[in-house]
Amino acid sequence: MARPKTYFARARAPALIWISSAILFFLALRSAMDNASDPFPSPHSEPSITAFSDQRSRLYDKMARDLEEHGPAFLKGGETSQSLSLSDLFELRNGVVTPILKAANPPVRANVLYLSPEFAKPISEVVKEIFLPYFDGVIWFQNTSIYHFSMFHASHHLTPVMATDSEIEAEVNAVKQVAEAICPLTIVLDQVVLTSTGVLLGCWQVISGTDPAEIRAKLRNALPRAPEKQLYDPVLLHTSFARLLGRPKLSSEETKKPFDQLGFFHEQVARVNDKIRGFEAAVSELWFVEEYDVLALALNGRMKTRRFHLGCSGDRNQST
Repeated sequence: MARPKTYFARARAPALIWISSAILFFLALRSAMDNASDPFPSPHSEPSITAFSDQRSRLYDKMARDLEEHGPAFLKGGETSQSLSLSDLFELRNGVVTPILKAANPPVRANVLYLSPEFAKPISEVVKEIFLPYFDGVIWFQNTSIYHFSMFHASHHLTPVMATDSEIEAEVNAVKQVAEAICPLTIVLDQVVLTSTGVLLGCWQVISGTDPAEIRAKLRNALPRAPEKQLYDPVLLHTSFARLLGRPKLSSEETKKPFDQLGFFHEQVARVNDKIRGFEAAVSELWFVEEYDVLALALNGRMKTRRFHLGCSGDRNQST
């Protein structure tokens, strides 16, 4: 009877080793999956509000350093953040900056949060007050009727996704369902930055409502055919106020002094921040936009918009 006991004891040892190894492997795999960074958080996850806010703060600080690190590339006819040449986008007609509208083929299909003129106009007035005296004739101001925050593209110029009319309508319906689920946002202007490409940007934080990272995750889930590579960081919440296209026009007194170019730009941005940093706004609409011209939303081009109010029916993801 001793032989069977020895046999089972010997058989049990490798089994225990195998089971222990399997458990350790499972735990290691689970840990790796939990710690893996996903550019688009799951629409069913509930990340920390503070985590998104901290990510945005780090991103905005990096954007604020861009001008210092790369210099004013826009003075040399640089490119936009979407790799488009400034000379392809604007021209001067009778002393007026005029966009050069070019057909987008195929049209870009963008999803944007909308900022109403109620909030856009006070911002634009401050920006014009500070920048227009120096950049009259070499500045383009964003139209206050279409201030927006780019969220997610069903198709963009870098990765066009062809779609039939019925497929586009299916995308529209999917975006409508997302809008019904997400909550209106209350936001605060964290800081204004000037990029090396000459874009004056408002960078915002979220006080309440569905976070932009969660909105993008829901749109990713709703639009599976969309380009894998999107144009912006998932946590980013920004809108363009203006674009500088040339050198500042200095007064006769200012020309008598040594000119610190970077210092001048930093000073003007600081003046804007002093006036509107901390400005609060409300966002209650998500738009599905077909841009028939390149950068139609930025350049007052041809577009077709579908507007959806944020319904907050899925308020499990609401931030407070």
